[in-house]
Amino acid sequence: MSVINTKILPFQTTGYRNGEFVDVSDADTEGRWSIFFFYPADFTFVCPTELGDLADHYEDLQSLGVDVYSVSTDTHFTHKAWHDSSDTIGKITYTMLGDPTLQISRNFDILREDQGLADRGTFLVDPEGVIQVVEITAEGIGRNAAELVRKVRAAQYVAAHPGEVCPAKWEEGDDTLAPSLDLVGKI
Repeated sequence: MSVINTKILPFQTTGYRNGEFVDVSDADTEGRWSIFFFYPADFTFVCPTELGDLADHYEDLQSLGVDVYSVSTDTHFTHKAWHDSSDTIGKITYTMLGDPTLQISRNFDILREDQGLADRGTFLVDPEGVIQVVEITAEGIGRNAAELVRKVRAAQYVAAHPGEVCPAKWEEGDDTLAPSLDLVGKI
C-alpha cells in the first residue's frame, strides 16, 4: 500500500540531538516541512555515508524550513554512542530518532518485520502532515541528499503555486507546467 498523499500516523519517541536526548512526537512536525530518513541500523556501512551526506546538506534544508529526522530501530542511546565514536556521524546536528518499539517504521510502512529493521526510505512530509515524496531503495543503494534538496524545493513550489507542476529535473527558477487540455500530447 502506498503512503503517498496520506497523513502521518501518531508517534512518540526519544531522539538524540546536539548532545541531548529529546522527546519527539508527530505533534512536533505540525506546521513544518519534515524529512523522515529511515535507515537499517547504526554502526553499518552505507548508512553512515548517507547520514553524513544529509548532514552536509542540512544547512540547505534548514534554510528551506525543513526539519530532518533520521530514524532507525536502534535506541537513542545507540545513536549517542555512534555519534560519539564516528567522525562522519559526529557532524550530524539534526535529530536522530530511536524506534526500538518499531512504531514509527510500521507507521511509514517501511519495516522489515522479519528482521526488526527499517528499509532505506525517505519521506517528505508537508506542514499539514501529508506525505508528499517517498523514496525507497534496496539495502546496498545509497541515496543522494542533493537530489532530496531538489525534491523539497519542487514540493514547496507546487504547494505554493496551485495549478503548476514541476517537470523532470526541475530546478528552482526553471519553467513549470500548467496542466490543461491544451498540453495533452504536446509535451
